[in-house]
Amino acid sequence: MRVMRIMPETPMPRLIAPYAPTESFPSVAQALEDPDGLLAVGGDLSPQRLIHAYRQGIFPWFGEEQPILWWSPNPRTVIFPEKFHRSRSLRRTLRRGHFKITQNADFRAVIRGCAVARGVENDTWITTEMMTAYEKLHQLGYAHSFECWAGNELAGGLYGVILGQVLFGESMFSRKTDASKVVLAHLCEQDFQLIDCQVSNPHLQRLGAVQIPRSRFIALLQQWVGPAGDLADGEQHVI
Repeated sequence: MRVMRIMPETPMPRLIAPYAPTESFPSVAQALEDPDGLLAVGGDLSPQRLIHAYRQGIFPWFGEEQPILWWSPNPRTVIFPEKFHRSRSLRRTLRRGHFKITQNADFRAVIRGCAVARGVENDTWITTEMMTAYEKLHQLGYAHSFECWAGNELAGGLYGVILGQVLFGESMFSRKTDASKVVLAHLCEQDFQLIDCQVSNPHLQRLGAVQIPRSRFIALLQQWVGPAGDLADGEQHVI
C-alpha cells in the first residue's frame, strides 16, 4: 500500500486517546467507498486498541504527518493457505533448500527491513510510531516475525499479528529472489485457516490471493479468531 496524501472531504468519526474499553469503533459497514475502507480517524496505537481493531477486521494505515487512520476495505484480500500458488520457479527454490525460516528471531530487523523496502523513506507507512506500537505487540506475544535466512544473512521476512488461526499480514520484504515467497509458502503449510493481505496487488494475486466481500471476511474472523482474552495473556500462536 502507498500512503494516502489527501484526506476525504467527508467528516470521519474521531476516536479519543488514550484508549478506553468502553469506546468502540464504528461499524465497518460505515466505512467509505472512496477512499475504500476508511472508517475512523484518531485514537492511539495502544496494544488494547490494536487488538480490538484486528478482531473486527480493522487496521491502521497512515503517513508521518497524518493522524492515525483506521481502515476496513471492501472487498478484502486474503490467502486461503490451501490455495497458495507455488510457481515452477518457487518450487525449484523450495527444493534447493537454500533458505532457512525462523519465527521471532529478529522482529526489529524484519519490521525495519519492511520499512526500507517500501522505497522512498518519506512515503512509507511503517513510521517510527508504527514500529514502536508493533514492537510492543511483539513483546506481548501478538505480533510475530518470520525470517528467511541465506546462511547468516537476513534475505527477507514478514511480520504480522496472529489471533487464533488467522495471520493478519502487515508487510514483507525480500533482499534475495523468492525470499518472501518462501516465507509465505512456509506459513501456508502451518495451521492457519486464513492469511489477511488487506488490499490486492498483482504480486499477491500471482501467489493465489483472492478478494472476498468484507461481510464474509468478518464472518471468517468470528469463526477462526477465537474468543477474546486478557491482553496480558498474549494469546500466543507458536509455530
